[in-house]
Amino acid sequence: MNAVITGATKGIGRAIADRLAREGYNLVICSRNQDDLNAAKNALLSINPSIEVVTAVVDVSKKAEVLAFGELCMASLDKIDVLINNAGIFIPGAIAEEEEGALESMMETNLYSAYHLTRKLLPDMIAQKSGFIINMASIASFMAYPNGGSYSISKFALRGFSKVLREELKEHNIKVTTIMPGATWSHSWAGMKDQLPASRLMQSQDIADTIWGILNLSASAVVEEVVLRPQLGDL
Repeated sequence: MNAVITGATKGIGRAIADRLAREGYNLVICSRNQDDLNAAKNALLSINPSIEVVTAVVDVSKKAEVLAFGELCMASLDKIDVLINNAGIFIPGAIAEEEEGALESMMETNLYSAYHLTRKLLPDMIAQKSGFIINMASIASFMAYPNGGSYSISKFALRGFSKVLREELKEHNIKVTTIMPGATWSHSWAGMKDQLPASRLMQSQDIADTIWGILNLSASAVVEEVVLRPQLGDL
């Protein structure tokens, strides 16, 4: 089995890569930092030396780089079983106050990257009449909150993208799932480790385990959307 994961060197993306490596998936992953990719590849191969791990430095906000990454994915794998559009950025701020360009930056990274990569890989998935597309959205995809700003806009749009894909790909036997996590320990929360108890946020592994369960449903079942929140509620 083969999987493509964007933003796979840290946080949720890395936890997903670790889990799929343990389960024997060959992986093509990307990140903006070569050192992070090297470290991730070494760790993934230490988890399972029998798999193949292909890495690429990609700025997913750049369409040309996303399309080139898609070409690499198709050249590296005989088929793509799972595509996980995980890469994203969060820039807090109210719409009236956020920095100029915040909307464009988050739309390019959080939405357009998933759109362009999915479109690049879809013809082969349609031809093989199988596949699974997982889009990493957020609780910000269905609710507004203070300082959510353009981040919420981009995640609402990503959820809409997933809904359209789900309807279009039913007949092609390609499953589509939208994951909407609440606060999860990741690189974005690094500065809060000493200020919040570990129990206040979910673990990245929780998201990875959820995805693994979804991938193992029968062929006749699909989880269209899943919402995960910390047990004690949103921050």
